[in-house]
Amino acid sequence: MTEISYERLVEKALLHVVRDALSSAEKNGLDGNHFYITFQTDRDDVILSERLKTAYPKDMTIVLQHEFYDLKTEDDKFSVTLSFNNISERISIPFDAVIRFADPYAQFALTFTPQKPAPKHKKETARKNDSENVVSLSAFRKKK
Repeated sequence: MTEISYERLVEKALLHVVRDALSSAEKNGLDGNHFYITFQTDRDDVILSERLKTAYPKDMTIVLQHEFYDLKTEDDKFSVTLSFNNISERISIPFDAVIRFADPYAQFALTFTPQKPAPKHKKETARKNDSENVVSLSAFRKKK
């Protein structure tokens, strides 16, 4: 029997709360609320400039309050343009990379245990392994 990870199921449900809050901010603005979002930066699926990845090698906290632009929420991630030292940068964060979400105005906060994504195998490795498993049928055919 497969063990059910209720803790992970609850985290996934609570990540939907984060997604819905960001989706609401995307459509309606924040109107007094502001979000603090801490996320892992050392993941391949987090899109940050090399400058920011170098400055924040493990995690980073962003604040969505007054000056954020073009917030886009998708099922599995969100993207936003923020200013870092007067340089505008577009970042993209999968919800699975979120460590903490807080809205101090609403006195609301959530903490998560993010899961690392499964490593992606390179196509070359897959092709090499596939070719090693190919058997020529000509060795088994009857010769005339």
